[in-house]
Amino acid sequence: MSDRYLLEMKNITKGFPGVQALQSVDLAVRPGTVHALMGENGAGKSTLMKILDGLMQPDEGEIWIDGVNVGPLTPKKAAAHGVAMIHQELSSVLNLSIAENIFLGREPLLSYGRGIDYKTMYEKAAEYMQRMNIKYPPTTRMGDISVSIMQLVEICKALSCNAKIIVMDEPTSAITENEVDTLFACIEQLKQNGAAVIYITHKLDELFRIADEVTVLRDGQWIGSSPASALDKNQVVSMMIGRELTDIFPKEFAEIKGEALRVERLSRKGVFRDISFSVRHGEILGVAGLIGSGRTEIMRCIFGLDQASEGKLFLDGRAISVHVPQDALQHGIAMVPEDRKLSGLVLGMSIKKNITLAFLQEFVRGIALSEREETKRSQEIIDMLRIKTNDANNRADSLSGGNQQKIVLGKWLISDINVLILDEPTRGVDVGAKSEIHKIMCQLAKKGMAIIMISSELPEVLGMSDRILVMHEGKLKGELQREEASQEKIMTMALGD
Repeated sequence: MSDRYLLEMKNITKGFPGVQALQSVDLAVRPGTVHALMGENGAGKSTLMKILDGLMQPDEGEIWIDGVNVGPLTPKKAAAHGVAMIHQELSSVLNLSIAENIFLGREPLLSYGRGIDYKTMYEKAAEYMQRMNIKYPPTTRMGDISVSIMQLVEICKALSCNAKIIVMDEPTSAITENEVDTLFACIEQLKQNGAAVIYITHKLDELFRIADEVTVLRDGQWIGSSPASALDKNQVVSMMIGRELTDIFPKEFAEIKGEALRVERLSRKGVFRDISFSVRHGEILGVAGLIGSGRTEIMRCIFGLDQASEGKLFLDGRAISVHVPQDALQHGIAMVPEDRKLSGLVLGMSIKKNITLAFLQEFVRGIALSEREETKRSQEIIDMLRIKTNDANNRADSLSGGNQQKIVLGKWLISDINVLILDEPTRGVDVGAKSEIHKIMCQLAKKGMAIIMISSELPEVLGMSDRILVMHEGKLKGELQREEASQEKIMTMALGD
């Protein structure tokens, strides 16, 4: 490992009205290494990286790259110094091709006259896509690929800049295990070429698999930096949250009663076929499988977001019809989507309005909306879920990822819900918020709610599920009871073996 530093951020301080986001934070990154930046949501990681990427200006502090004080950065200046950032929240332009997204704003131009050299752009894009094992033509429209492939395209975009400092913010939050292996092989190649990768993740197993060094932030302050080999999981968690976290999966067993929802021979042409299962009151039913196996698509049909081509649904033994989400809600079926910012929240609205939006009719008194009742009920949800805010009228986008996820969960608790579908309920949230969401799930199950949980994290599936379904290529491959399930069994079934 090199003794010199490729990047040094010294005494970085940044404040916002009423919030001190960063206080005298240092970060030193060596060339040819992966430096994990750890901390809970709201710890200051994103703010620090936005300052490095030139999206924000620090109140105090210095940034040195290759031994040169580069001063306050702008996005253009940061790129000129070899900084590239892969954001967790994707910035894809869905109507453009994959190649156009990779080279957006940096399109190769024709040598004569004006215009984009599409032939060169497609050839170069294909080279980067091959490195990330993306098996689509570069002309493919971004809106026609999955979220996981979009994530890989974002990585291609950073590679195409020939960056020497690459920030990866939760790069594996939406990709499969095989794609993770491809990403890590690419990172190893970047290291061999002398680049530095700043890696932000909430998955502790990844940290010890990929990181050379670790820096931990908490409440906007530097807590410590260390070689990854000198730390264990408990030490990292303790540094992140200021206390020992004895149980990330605080499973509490509820009394499991009668059948809540039964699905019979549900199919959607070309997506999944002949799916039958049931979930009982008080049960947490885990659904595992690789991305693209049909997990989410089944739940979208149950909730009325998509239409099944055949099959039946039964609620408490009664046949029901669900054509649109409003039908599902009237039957007491709710769904927390995989992408909270795209499908679960109206970011520009207040926390209160996001919580009450799905059931506004319950707050109508006469011909008007009762502001008082709406405020009272939303505050009850905020208190119950311990959403960190000092005002329910604050915008939803002012909160950390974990607290945003609690809002998406909380809005369904306003009304009577019998079946709650959770698609990646803790994706992109820190270990503290993850534990709190798991506790909420157990509390809801104890109240008799039936919960269906889709998760790509096998420890979460094993830790929280009473029973587990495994999907493979649109088929239900099998079912495992909690006591017989293991990561090896689930992966074997998920791979179709």
